[in-house]
Amino acid sequence: MRAALSQFSAHEAKIRRVPFVAEPSHVEEVLKEAEGKNCVLAYTFVLPELRQAVAKGAAERGIPAVDIMGPILGALEGIMPGPPELKAGLVHRLDEEYFERMEAIDFAVRYDNGKDPRGLIWADVVLIGISRTSKTPLSLYLAHQKIRSANLPLVPGVAPPDELFLIPPEKIIGLTVSPTKLGEIRQERLRTMGLEAHADYASTARIQKEVAYAAEIMARLKCRVLDVTNMAVEEIATKIIQMIGKGDNL
Repeated sequence: MRAALSQFSAHEAKIRRVPFVAEPSHVEEVLKEAEGKNCVLAYTFVLPELRQAVAKGAAERGIPAVDIMGPILGALEGIMPGPPELKAGLVHRLDEEYFERMEAIDFAVRYDNGKDPRGLIWADVVLIGISRTSKTPLSLYLAHQKIRSANLPLVPGVAPPDELFLIPPEKIIGLTVSPTKLGEIRQERLRTMGLEAHADYASTARIQKEVAYAAEIMARLKCRVLDVTNMAVEEIATKIIQMIGKGDNL
């Protein structure tokens, strides 16, 4: 409507919005107010009965009226696999979902890799595990499902933060992987970085030490443990969502 009025810039006109018109009786009130005035009614109802009420009432009173939503719904109905839901306010629900998703992504970035342990208590799920167990990509994937995820690396010789032991065990998921597979992953990682593939980072002794240390911490926490060997991020995330009871997000 604003774009159309801009084509008549030499003449003054005002737009008045009338929200929360949800029943034919409300439509009748607006029509009575508009009757006799130099105006155009533009309406964006998804419910057919409200569109029909405006069209019929406006015609009876000689009020120019433009159905903005009806033709668009009709065109989309011709190409979509199913009929429209015909529920008012869905766009606002989508906006809320978008902002929830953005908040979860921001949360995942802020509390990635143990940057700030104070955020662990606010997470929907806390992922713990040794290096290269997909903690960061999992946190971001879960964030796109509107799940606030924090992750924390387990490193031998580095005590986990106290905050980790204040979290209910059911909110913590320990990620583990077979030492053989982890060795292959780390060797490939070193090669892509142009480093010696047999460095200590990928040595069997170090990996076994890290795996044993992670298992000890997970046992102390009494948290659930998920073996991610040979699993894709999407598959791991689906299992985590099921484990924490957030299945409705998928």
